[in-house]
Parts: sequence; C-alpha cells; structure tokens
Amino acid sequence: MDTILTQPITEKCAWLGQQIAKKDDWIIRLDPHLISVLDGALKAIQEKDLHAPNFEKSDTPIDDLAFLKMINDVSEELENGYGFIVIKGLDPSVYTEQDLTDIFYILGLYLGMPVVQNKEGQRLGMVENVGDLNNKQTRVYQTNENLPFHADLSDVVGLLCIRKAMSGGESSLVSFASVYNTILQEYPEYLAYYYHPAYLNHLGKEGPALTPMFSYWNGKLACRYLRKYIETGHEIMNVPMSRVQIDALDIFDEISQRPEYRLDMMLEPGDIQLCNNYVIMHSRQSFEDYSEKEKRRKLVRLWLKVPNARELAPDFPGKNGYSL
Repeated sequence: MDTILTQPITEKCAWLGQQIAKKDDWIIRLDPHLISVLDGALKAIQEKDLHAPNFEKSDTPIDDLAFLKMINDVSEELENGYGFIVIKGLDPSVYTEQDLTDIFYILGLYLGMPVVQNKEGQRLGMVENVGDLNNKQTRVYQTNENLPFHADLSDVVGLLCIRKAMSGGESSLVSFASVYNTILQEYPEYLAYYYHPAYLNHLGKEGPALTPMFSYWNGKLACRYLRKYIETGHEIMNVPMSRVQIDALDIFDEISQRPEYRLDMMLEPGDIQLCNNYVIMHSRQSFEDYSEKEKRRKLVRLWLKVPNARELAPDFPGKNGYSL
C-alpha cells in the first residue's frame, strides 16, 4: 500500500533553515533587461488606465524569452525545488505603491490565476496592522501579533513588501517535508493521525470540511496546516478533538518551531516572496509599527491557482480561495 509515505523525503524541498540561510539560490535578482520588460508591461496597462486587480493577462502581452524563462524557473522551483522563491530588484524609490502592486499582479497573472482571498471577494489582500485585537473576527494578519506557522488555502501565496515595520515583522518559512521526516523518525506512532481527516474551517463552501493534514498521491506529499482553523472547525461541528489529535498537533508545532528548521528573512520594500502552500508553511514575527499611518508596515498578498500544481488525492480536497 502507498497511502502513507513511510520513507524520508530526500528531495530539495526537505531543507532546514540553518542549512540554506547563507545560500542565495532561492533568490532571483531582476536584471535591467527583466526590469525593462516589466516596465513595458506596466506602461501597457497604464495607457489603458487599468490597475490591479482589474486587468487580465491579455492586457499585458509579454513574449520576451528571458521573462518567460524566469516565469518557468519560478514555477519549477515552487513545485519541484525548495517550494519557495524570493524575487528582488524592484526599486521602491522608482515606483509608486500602485506601480509595485501592478507589477506584482502582472507577475501573478503569468504564474497562474489570482483567486479570492476573503468573504469580501478581494483578489488582492492588504496585510496591515489595522485590526481590532478585541474582536474575535479579526484575522491575525491584520494585527502586529506573531502569526503562527500555517499554509494558506491556495496553490501558491505571494507577498509583496511595500513598507517594513519600525522593528520586527520578519517572515519565517518552514519545510513541510522536514517536519514530516522528523515525525517519521521521532514519533512514528503518530504518523497515521496526520493522514486522518479533521474538520477545517473555511475549507467547505457551507462550513468546515474534512481534510487530512498529509496526503501522499502520485509520488508527492501534499500538506495542509492551519491549527486555528482545525480547532475552530471542530468547535463549529461540535466534534471535540481527541487527546491524541491534540498531542499530534502539539508535536507538529514543537518541531516546526525548532530554530534550526526556520528560515527567517526580512522582506525589504520591493521584495516579492512566493510559497507553494502544499510544501511550505509561513509565519510572521510580531512587530512594532510606526505611529504615523503612512509609514506603517504594509504588504500586498496574492493567492494563486497555478497550472503545474501537484495532483491532489480525492480525500484531500483542493481549495483555491474562498467560496462566495
């Protein structure tokens, strides 16, 4: 039977932060030629008086071979490499906030299809410290608190940094494969639980739906983890979590938070981070913001459905964005 993967994952996606922190092969630096291609695409939509997310790929036709190769390289790295990439080279002193957002959206359109991120139907999410901590409906990304490790409900998540916080706010990534390998080595008796369905809030159109955390299909492991959504899903369905379920989540969190597993980075203004949600968990450290609103930390978020995403098993329901 090949329902459960019982061998360690040895591919490039099974990395430790301490091993790759000093490498730069997960960074793409836009050269002058690629910048000029993006400038041309930006000019094309400006001439049509269009701005993200209100334009399509057909509004910005790009046939430049170097650009298309970069898009292919990014897609390949997300699916079959580290599972993430950081793109640098957009100078925030040259572009307005709208320009940066439009370029980010152009890149997104060439990588895949932007999908809805929230019940308001937005395809561009603004990650800002604007939420009320006393309101339970406030999503953590709208505050300055630490954002626990999780994966979003899309094939790929992209973040564009517009402004940094006054202090803190580093982005952290962890490899699902490395966490899986450690569970296999240290807690093999818990492995089957992660393949057992649990209720996940926001996964179903009408409410929580069942999904395992791990799914092995066609030779690839796919992962999905949002602890708060699992706990909320079980509360909504009035199905208490068992002690072994809670233990398994605690084990998963403890491994994920080991310092050597994390790759910490400070996204600078103009930087773009892209992550495969079936391969990578991401988080954000707490931060202290400026008092002036115009200086406060701000990132723009994209959720993408991509054409080269791994095939998912029937009992691991696909999810690309919110169902309206």
